[in-house]
Amino acid sequence: MKGLPLLLLPLLLLVGCASSNQKVPPPWGGVVSREVNALGSGNWIVIAESSFPVVSRRGVRTVVVDTEIPELVDYVVNELEKSETVTPSFSTARELPFVKNDRAPGIDEFRKLLRESLHGHEVRQMDNRSLTLLTHSDAAKYAVLVFKTKSALPYSSVFIELDSGYWDRKSEDNLRRDMRDGAGQN
Repeated sequence: MKGLPLLLLPLLLLVGCASSNQKVPPPWGGVVSREVNALGSGNWIVIAESSFPVVSRRGVRTVVVDTEIPELVDYVVNELEKSETVTPSFSTARELPFVKNDRAPGIDEFRKLLRESLHGHEVRQMDNRSLTLLTHSDAAKYAVLVFKTKSALPYSSVFIELDSGYWDRKSEDNLRRDMRDGAGQN
C-alpha cells in the first residue's frame, strides 16, 4: 500500500497538465510577437499570401511564417488587442469577395475563417493594387512588416495600418484646429 501514492503521482501530474487551459504558442509565435510589438503608429503589417513579392525597398521587412493567413491573422489580432499603444485598421482586397470557389478551391472556407480571425473588427476594402502601392509608398516614411504565409489563394492578403492607441485622428485634428485658432493658450 505504501507504493500506491507514488504510482498515482505521475498520473495526477498528467491529468493536471491535460486539463490546463494554457494554449501552447505556435513555433513561430515568439518571432511574430516580437516583430508586431516593436511596431508603432504609422507602421503597416501585411499578412500575405505565398506569391506576395519580397520587396527590396528600405523600410520593408519580410518574415516567412509557416502557417495559413487566418491562423496568423488571429494571432496578430490577439497581440494587437493586448496593446495600449496601437490601434489597427484592417483592409482586404476589394476583389476577394468576387473570387469564385471553382476558380480558387478553398476560397469560400478561407473567407469564413478570415472573418472569424478578425474578431469582429471592421474591414475596409480597396483595390489590391491600391493597397500594395499604399503600403510601398508609406515604406519611405514608416516600417512595413510583411509576414509571408503558405496560403495560396488570390487576393487573400490582409493589410493592417497601425494608429496610436491613446491618441486618435479626431483628437489630432482637434488639437491642430485649436493650435491654428489659438485656443487653449494661457
